[in-house]
Amino acid sequence: MVTDPRFSPDGKFIYFIVDDDGTQNLCRIPALGGEITRPVGGRLMVNAYAVAKTGEVAAQVATIDRPDELFTIPGGKLTQVTHVNDALFAQLKLSHGEYVHFKSKDGTDVAGYLYKPLDYTPGKRVPTILRPHGGPVWAYYAEFAHLPQLLAANGYAVLFPNPRGSTGYGQKHAQAIFADWGNKDFQDDIAMVDYAIEQGIADPDKLGVGGWSYGGISTNFIITQTTRFKAAISGAGEFLYMSNYGHDHYQRDWETELGRPWENKELYEKLSPFYRVASITTPTLIMGGNIDWNVPILNGEQMFQALKSLGRTTELVVYPDEYHEFSTPSHIKDRLERYLAWYNHYVKGDAAPATPSEQPKNKTAGN
Repeated sequence: MVTDPRFSPDGKFIYFIVDDDGTQNLCRIPALGGEITRPVGGRLMVNAYAVAKTGEVAAQVATIDRPDELFTIPGGKLTQVTHVNDALFAQLKLSHGEYVHFKSKDGTDVAGYLYKPLDYTPGKRVPTILRPHGGPVWAYYAEFAHLPQLLAANGYAVLFPNPRGSTGYGQKHAQAIFADWGNKDFQDDIAMVDYAIEQGIADPDKLGVGGWSYGGISTNFIITQTTRFKAAISGAGEFLYMSNYGHDHYQRDWETELGRPWENKELYEKLSPFYRVASITTPTLIMGGNIDWNVPILNGEQMFQALKSLGRTTELVVYPDEYHEFSTPSHIKDRLERYLAWYNHYVKGDAAPATPSEQPKNKTAGN
C-alpha cells in the first residue's frame, strides 16, 4: 500500500511511503520508471516527510522503542535532528518488541510483534495478552506503542499479530478475509498464541484477549470459537451486523463486501457474533464511546444484554462524549486502569476486584 506520493523539486523522482512487512518506509522511483530505492528504510515507521527545494529530505520517524522524532538523511545516512523524548525515555525501562514469524493452521506464513515482560526470565512462562489490531485494513508496525509497554511493565507478554486482512503483505493477504471475517484471521491470531506457548513464553492457563474496533470484532469472534482465554476486553466492536446498516458510516463497505442485508441475510447472520453468543463463557469487559459513529455503542449494548441474559460474567462501560478514538485524558487513564484490573483479576487470578474502585471526587470549598 502506497501513500503520500509527491515529485522531487526537479521532477525526476516520485517519493512515497510504502506499507511493507510491519514497517513504513520512505521510497522513491524515477518518474519515468526504474528501480525503487528506500531513502529511509529498515524496521521503522515513517509517518510523514518533506522534500526541500534543494532536494533534501526530512522525515518523521518512530521506532519500536521511541515515539516520533525528526530525521534528515545527509549523504544517505539517517540522522536524528530532534530529541524531544530523550529526557523522558532515559528514565524508562522498556520491553523491546521482537518481530517474529510463525505458521498458521493451514501453513500460511504470518508475522507479528511480541513483547516480553520487563522482568522476563528465559524459560519462564508468563501471563499473556493477545491484542488483535483494528482495521482490519491496517497492521502493527515497528513503532512505539504505549499499551504493550504498560502491560509488559505489569508482568504480561503481549502479542501483536498481523493476520490475514492486514496490509503490508500483499493484496492476497489483505483480501483473504473478504466477506469471511473471523475465520482465517482467527486462525492466524491463535497461531501467534500457539507460537508464544511453543517458545516457552506464554502460560497456556493464563491467557487474555482484547482489542479495539476491528480488534474488538476479532475479540468477539475469538471468544465465540474458543474458551482458552480467561478474560476478554471488547472495545468498540461489532456484534449484530444488520443493526449497523444505515446507522454507522460504512454503507458502501457493507454492500460491497456483504451485499444488502435483506438479500444476503444468511451471510450477515453467519458472520455476526450475536448468533453465537451462547458459546461465550469468557468474562468479558465491553467498552465504547457514547457518540461513536464509526462503531456505534449499540453493538456493545447488544453484546452486554445478550451475555447478561445468559448469566455470563460481563460489564459494560460507556464513556460520555467520546467518539471512536478517545480524547479526554481522564477517560484514557480510566480505560487503561480497567484493562489492568480486568486482566489482573481474571488472567492472573489476583484477589483485587476486576473493576477499579471509584476515584475520589474533588471536594468543594467548605466540605
